[in-house]
Amino acid sequence: MTMTTSRPDRAASRKPGWLRQSFDKHWYAWVMCTPVLLVLAVLVLYPLGHGIFTSLTDANEFNTGRTIGTNEIPATYEFVGLANYIEILSGADGSFYPRLLWTLTWTVVCVALHFGIGLGLAMLLNRAMRLRTLYRLLLILPWAVPPFVAAFSWRLILNTDGGVLNVLLEGIGLSSVDWLGDPIAARISVILVNVWLGIPFMMIALLGGLQSLPREPYEAAEMDGANAWQRFRAVTLPGLRPVSGTVLLIGTIWTFNQFPVIALLTNGGPGGATDILVTEAYHQAFQGIRNYAGAAAYGAIILSMLVVFASYYKRWLNRNTSEVS
Repeated sequence: MTMTTSRPDRAASRKPGWLRQSFDKHWYAWVMCTPVLLVLAVLVLYPLGHGIFTSLTDANEFNTGRTIGTNEIPATYEFVGLANYIEILSGADGSFYPRLLWTLTWTVVCVALHFGIGLGLAMLLNRAMRLRTLYRLLLILPWAVPPFVAAFSWRLILNTDGGVLNVLLEGIGLSSVDWLGDPIAARISVILVNVWLGIPFMMIALLGGLQSLPREPYEAAEMDGANAWQRFRAVTLPGLRPVSGTVLLIGTIWTFNQFPVIALLTNGGPGGATDILVTEAYHQAFQGIRNYAGAAAYGAIILSMLVVFASYYKRWLNRNTSEVS
């Protein structure tokens, strides 16, 4: 006697897709997230897409659509493909590579000082001391001050004539410095201000990481005769790797795109000495003959550089974190 089994209908046995399964199971979460997704689409995705499209054209202030009084002038810009990117990356515009070199220098120096000083302050505040809460409040103040307020305050401090810093220098018998007019001094000044603004974030994040570290590894290291430096290198730094890796990535992205400090303190001067890539994009879009397409291409290149850096950095960080754990 032979037994026959009927093959189930493929359509009946086919499971719904993962998106439908997720919606059926977590429909409330999808409904709650929909307004946020719509806002992100309007505020992020649409401007991003429009910017990328603009970078592929020759749009400027003369050929874009505009209304003058009762006259409406239509847009006459044309699609030029990758011409703007080729001009920038080939060095034909004369600005990209000098700005890129200074942007990288500015980012590395600022982030290194942010992390080094922030870690030192975090380790000090992690120890028992009198008035520790007051010190924390004072050290976090630069982070609470809006960047434009800080920039204008530092302009008063660094001003050549009557600036607080030059008054102090003259008071001890030293000559005044043109902090915002000399190229080297201007670069030192913007780094100083940005470090002052960025240290509190690093300090607070690393302090939280230090307070979450267990005491057992330190006690074991002390029993093995390790000194303070050895405990710091073998216990503290590896334990802080998840936190430090994240804050270094965030700090790098913020510093690479730190527009307010440069724009409000020096406006990229003197002679473009302090211009980074993002301020160069601003100048192309809103100063002189407004080159909207070139500015959009600068923005797309900056975005691409940061995306590539972040992806490789996170991959490297995950690999090293897994090796330690």
